[in-house]
Amino acid sequence: MSMSRIMEEKIELPDGVEVKVEGKRVEVSGKKGALSREFDFPGLEIKIQGRVIIGTISSLRRRDKAALGVFKAHLMNMIKGVTEGFVYKLRTVYSHFPITVKVEGKRVTIHNFLGEKSPRVAEIVGDVSVEVNGDEIIVRGINKDDVGQTAFNIEQATSVKYRDRRIFQDGCYIVERS
Repeated sequence: MSMSRIMEEKIELPDGVEVKVEGKRVEVSGKKGALSREFDFPGLEIKIQGRVIIGTISSLRRRDKAALGVFKAHLMNMIKGVTEGFVYKLRTVYSHFPITVKVEGKRVTIHNFLGEKSPRVAEIVGDVSVEVNGDEIIVRGINKDDVGQTAFNIEQATSVKYRDRRIFQDGCYIVERS
């Protein structure tokens, strides 16, 4: 005899946040903007009751429990993004050649990294703003994935290869996430 139980996650909506659900697509809007995401997990049902979003899944398999947890985490990040936003701070570190960082359209260019003639380039993902203040780079946005990916792209653009990492510690490094 097998019993199937239904697992559910309830997410309370804060004031100033509106949510629309159309099938598996969820759109969250708040004072900072609007985000939408498709939650294409098999067996996941999303519904709204008043100021509560309920995600239910009708299986107790480990993969389905994980999918429900991922749904809740993404939804919480979307709510935080449209109310507070996300900020990543990076710091440029150099001991050999002074690094110059510039924002040019949807790209961040890092000039004079380890004395290289051609600049290193990092892509800005989505609707993210990047500003440079001296040796500090600030990445802001409402989509956590885009902000984190942009900060990572900047960090990866200055990765040092084929040199001793203990000596060549130059680069742009993520120092704060908030």
